[in-house]
Amino acid sequence: MRLVERFSIKSKESIIRFLNSIPSGTLGSIDENGFPQLIPMNFVYANDAIYMHSHHVGEKIDNIRRNNKVGFEAHKHVEFLPSYFFDPEDACSADTLYISVVVKGLASLVEDLEEKADALNSLMEKYQKEGYYKRLSKDMSSVKHVTVIKIKPITMTGKYKLGQQWSREYRRYIASKILERGSSTARESVALMGFDPYTLEYIHEPSF
Repeated sequence: MRLVERFSIKSKESIIRFLNSIPSGTLGSIDENGFPQLIPMNFVYANDAIYMHSHHVGEKIDNIRRNNKVGFEAHKHVEFLPSYFFDPEDACSADTLYISVVVKGLASLVEDLEEKADALNSLMEKYQKEGYYKRLSKDMSSVKHVTVIKIKPITMTGKYKLGQQWSREYRRYIASKILERGSSTARESVALMGFDPYTLEYIHEPSF
Protein backbone atom coordinates (compact mmCIF):
# COMPACT_ATOMS: atom_id res chain seq x y z
CA MET A 1 0.00 0.00 0.00
CA ARG A 2 1.40 3.39 -0.93
CA LEU A 3 2.00 5.84 1.89
CA VAL A 4 -0.43 8.70 2.06
CA GLU A 5 1.73 11.51 0.70
CA ARG A 6 1.07 14.00 3.49
CA PHE A 7 2.17 11.45 6.10
CA SER A 8 5.43 10.41 4.43
CA ILE A 9 8.85 11.55 5.61
CA LYS A 10 10.42 12.94 2.46
CA SER A 11 13.92 13.71 3.71
CA LYS A 12 16.53 10.96 4.09
CA GLU A 13 18.32 13.15 6.61
CA SER A 14 15.15 13.32 8.74
CA ILE A 15 14.80 9.53 8.60
CA ILE A 16 18.41 9.05 9.72
CA ARG A 17 18.04 11.63 12.49
CA PHE A 18 14.88 9.88 13.70
CA LEU A 19 16.52 6.42 13.63
CA ASN A 20 19.42 7.62 15.74
CA SER A 21 17.03 9.12 18.30
CA ILE A 22 15.25 5.82 18.92
CA PRO A 23 16.74 3.41 21.49
CA SER A 24 15.79 0.15 19.78
CA GLY A 25 14.37 -1.27 16.58
CA THR A 26 13.19 -4.64 15.30
CA LEU A 27 15.19 -6.85 12.96
CA GLY A 28 13.16 -9.18 10.76
CA SER A 29 14.80 -12.22 9.16
CA ILE A 30 13.41 -15.42 7.64
CA ASP A 31 13.86 -18.70 9.51
CA GLU A 32 14.51 -22.13 8.01
CA ASN A 33 10.76 -22.83 7.78
CA GLY A 34 10.01 -19.60 5.93
CA PHE A 35 8.54 -17.76 8.92
CA PRO A 36 9.63 -14.24 9.87
CA GLN A 37 11.68 -13.93 13.04
CA LEU A 38 11.46 -10.55 14.78
CA ILE A 39 14.10 -9.53 17.31
CA PRO A 40 14.39 -6.21 19.18
CA MET A 41 17.90 -4.79 18.78
CA ASN A 42 19.99 -1.82 19.80
CA PHE A 43 21.30 -0.19 16.63
CA VAL A 44 22.88 2.82 15.01
CA TYR A 45 22.68 4.30 11.53
CA ALA A 46 26.19 5.24 10.36
CA ASN A 47 27.99 5.41 7.02
CA ASP A 48 24.80 4.63 5.07
CA ALA A 49 24.10 1.40 6.95
CA ILE A 50 22.41 0.10 10.09
CA TYR A 51 24.75 -1.65 12.54
CA MET A 52 23.93 -3.92 15.48
CA HIS A 53 26.14 -5.98 17.75
CA SER A 54 25.25 -9.57 18.56
CA HIS A 55 26.38 -12.82 20.11
CA HIS A 56 28.20 -14.86 17.47
CA VAL A 57 25.66 -17.71 17.42
CA GLY A 58 21.88 -17.71 17.30
CA GLU A 59 18.87 -18.08 15.07
CA LYS A 60 19.08 -14.60 13.55
CA ILE A 61 22.72 -15.26 12.59
CA ASP A 62 21.74 -18.54 10.95
CA ASN A 63 18.87 -16.82 9.16
CA ILE A 64 21.11 -14.10 7.75
CA ARG A 65 23.65 -16.62 6.52
CA ARG A 66 20.87 -18.53 4.78
CA ASN A 67 18.95 -15.54 3.39
CA ASN A 68 20.36 -12.05 3.74
CA LYS A 69 17.17 -10.24 2.74
CA VAL A 70 15.92 -8.59 5.93
CA GLY A 71 13.56 -5.97 7.22
CA PHE A 72 14.06 -3.47 10.01
CA GLU A 73 11.68 -1.04 11.69
CA ALA A 74 11.81 1.58 14.39
CA HIS A 75 8.93 3.64 15.70
CA LYS A 76 7.96 6.16 18.33
CA HIS A 77 4.53 6.08 19.92
CA VAL A 78 3.85 9.79 20.39
CA GLU A 79 0.36 9.93 21.92
CA PHE A 80 -2.84 7.91 22.11
CA LEU A 81 -5.90 10.04 21.35
CA PRO A 82 -9.00 8.72 23.14
CA SER A 83 -12.21 8.37 21.18
CA TYR A 84 -13.97 10.99 23.33
CA PHE A 85 -11.63 13.66 21.93
CA PHE A 86 -13.55 13.25 18.67
CA ASP A 87 -16.87 11.50 19.34
CA PRO A 88 -18.04 10.42 22.81
CA GLU A 89 -20.26 7.71 21.34
CA ASP A 90 -17.93 6.09 18.82
CA ALA A 91 -14.93 4.13 20.15
CA CYS A 92 -13.65 3.74 16.59
CA SER A 93 -12.80 7.45 16.62
CA ALA A 94 -9.72 6.76 18.79
CA ASP A 95 -6.46 7.57 17.06
CA THR A 96 -2.69 7.58 17.62
CA LEU A 97 0.09 10.04 16.88
CA TYR A 98 3.33 8.30 15.86
CA ILE A 99 6.53 8.33 13.83
CA SER A 100 7.88 5.20 12.11
CA VAL A 101 10.56 4.07 9.67
CA VAL A 102 10.68 0.79 7.75
CA VAL A 103 13.82 -0.48 6.02
CA LYS A 104 14.27 -3.30 3.53
CA GLY A 105 17.84 -4.30 2.87
CA LEU A 106 20.63 -6.84 2.69
CA ALA A 107 22.29 -8.04 5.89
CA SER A 108 25.85 -9.21 6.37
CA LEU A 109 28.20 -10.09 9.20
CA VAL A 110 31.03 -7.58 9.28
CA GLU A 111 34.45 -9.20 8.94
CA ASP A 112 36.64 -6.14 8.44
CA LEU A 113 37.99 -5.24 11.89
CA GLU A 114 38.31 -1.53 11.18
CA GLU A 115 34.68 -1.35 10.05
CA LYS A 116 33.70 -3.34 13.15
CA ALA A 117 35.49 -0.90 15.43
CA ASP A 118 33.93 2.08 13.65
CA ALA A 119 30.46 0.56 14.00
CA LEU A 120 30.94 -0.22 17.68
CA ASN A 121 32.24 3.29 18.35
CA SER A 122 29.15 4.69 16.62
CA LEU A 123 26.97 2.54 18.86
CA MET A 124 28.80 3.84 21.93
CA GLU A 125 28.43 7.43 20.77
CA LYS A 126 24.68 6.89 20.44
CA TYR A 127 24.07 5.09 23.74
CA GLN A 128 26.80 6.45 26.02
CA LYS A 129 26.83 10.11 25.09
CA GLU A 130 28.50 11.08 28.36
CA GLY A 131 31.70 9.30 27.32
CA TYR A 132 33.88 7.71 30.04
CA TYR A 133 35.18 4.92 27.84
CA LYS A 134 38.20 4.20 25.70
CA ARG A 135 37.45 4.22 21.99
CA LEU A 136 37.53 0.79 20.42
CA SER A 137 40.18 -0.15 17.91
CA LYS A 138 40.59 -3.01 15.45
CA ASP A 139 43.37 -4.52 17.58
CA MET A 140 41.19 -5.09 20.66
CA SER A 141 40.23 -8.69 21.38
CA SER A 142 36.67 -7.60 22.23
CA VAL A 143 36.30 -6.19 18.72
CA LYS A 144 37.61 -9.39 17.19
CA HIS A 145 35.21 -11.60 19.12
CA VAL A 146 31.94 -9.66 18.97
CA THR A 147 29.64 -10.12 15.98
CA VAL A 148 28.47 -7.00 14.16
CA ILE A 149 25.46 -7.19 11.85
CA LYS A 150 25.23 -4.68 9.01
CA ILE A 151 22.12 -3.85 7.01
CA LYS A 152 22.66 -2.03 3.75
CA PRO A 153 19.29 -0.41 3.00
CA ILE A 154 17.67 -0.90 -0.39
CA THR A 155 14.58 1.10 0.57
CA MET A 156 13.83 3.31 3.59
CA THR A 157 10.35 4.71 4.07
CA GLY A 158 9.17 6.91 6.89
CA LYS A 159 5.76 7.95 8.06
CA TYR A 160 4.61 10.40 10.71
CA LYS A 161 1.23 11.42 12.01
CA LEU A 162 1.35 14.48 14.25
CA GLY A 163 -1.90 16.19 13.30
CA GLN A 164 -0.61 17.76 10.08
CA GLN A 165 -3.86 16.67 8.39
CA TRP A 166 -5.87 19.05 10.61
CA SER A 167 -6.25 22.81 10.51
CA ARG A 168 -4.04 24.71 12.93
CA GLU A 169 -6.93 25.62 15.22
CA TYR A 170 -8.30 22.08 15.34
CA ARG A 171 -4.79 20.79 16.04
CA ARG A 172 -4.53 23.32 18.87
CA TYR A 173 -7.84 22.03 20.26
CA ILE A 174 -6.55 18.43 20.24
CA ALA A 175 -3.29 19.62 21.81
CA SER A 176 -5.29 21.23 24.62
CA LYS A 177 -7.16 17.96 25.19
CA ILE A 178 -3.85 16.08 25.33
CA LEU A 179 -2.59 18.46 28.03
CA GLU A 180 -5.88 18.15 29.90
CA ARG A 181 -5.64 14.34 29.86
CA GLY A 182 -2.14 14.70 31.28
CA SER A 183 -0.20 11.68 30.08
CA SER A 184 3.51 11.48 30.91
CA THR A 185 4.33 12.42 27.30
CA ALA A 186 1.71 15.16 26.89
CA ARG A 187 4.03 18.17 26.76
CA GLU A 188 6.49 16.48 24.40
CA SER A 189 3.61 15.46 22.13
CA VAL A 190 2.17 18.97 22.02
CA ALA A 191 5.61 20.34 21.12
CA LEU A 192 5.88 17.84 18.26
CA MET A 193 2.48 19.04 17.07
CA GLY A 194 3.99 22.52 16.76
CA PHE A 195 2.75 24.32 19.89
CA ASP A 196 4.35 25.68 23.03
CA PRO A 197 3.32 23.04 25.63
CA TYR A 198 2.80 25.72 28.29
CA THR A 199 0.94 28.44 26.37
CA LEU A 200 -0.36 26.55 23.29
CA GLU A 201 1.10 29.33 21.19
CA TYR A 202 1.76 28.21 17.61
CA ILE A 203 5.49 27.73 16.90
CA HIS A 204 5.80 25.71 13.71
CA GLU A 205 4.12 23.06 11.62
CA PRO A 206 4.25 19.52 13.07
CA SER A 207 7.79 18.17 12.98
CA PHE A 208 10.11 15.71 14.69
